[in-house]
Amino acid sequence: MDRLTGFYPGSFDPVTNGHLDVIERACRLVDTLYVGVGVQVAKNPLLSASDRKILLEQTIESIARRTHTDVQVVDFEGLMIRKARELGASLIIRGLRDTTDYNYEMQMVGMNAQMAPDLQTVFVPSSPHVRHISATLVRQIASLDGDISAFVPSVVLRALENK
Repeated sequence: MDRLTGFYPGSFDPVTNGHLDVIERACRLVDTLYVGVGVQVAKNPLLSASDRKILLEQTIESIARRTHTDVQVVDFEGLMIRKARELGASLIIRGLRDTTDYNYEMQMVGMNAQMAPDLQTVFVPSSPHVRHISATLVRQIASLDGDISAFVPSVVLRALENK
């Protein structure tokens, strides 16, 4: 039987409890999951790509053990479909929180399907208890010295406090 490989791309700036929820749910769908940290030179991220990658590796270790899934964190630049193909993924995993996400993601699915018809996109809805969490809002709250402890793993909280 063929092993199923998925690719979950994002900026993960910072990784949130919502991201981890999607990762855990995705692990139930695939044998191998690559979590891709997107590097966009034009963006001014809160955390460096290497910091985001390290924080993801630290936070997904228990998920990989619990789900018996091979989970690896990689970084990538450019089109995520190129990285997905390079990694041998057949599924693109995308998390959905609400209809705003859905509308944006449906546009991406259409574009990706035209460029890479061999890749399928799977939407993983966020669990209700993390559906409201967005990395953008977490960054904004953190920049105003707000308490983000309910929205990010403790290792991420410590890293942001040290920034």
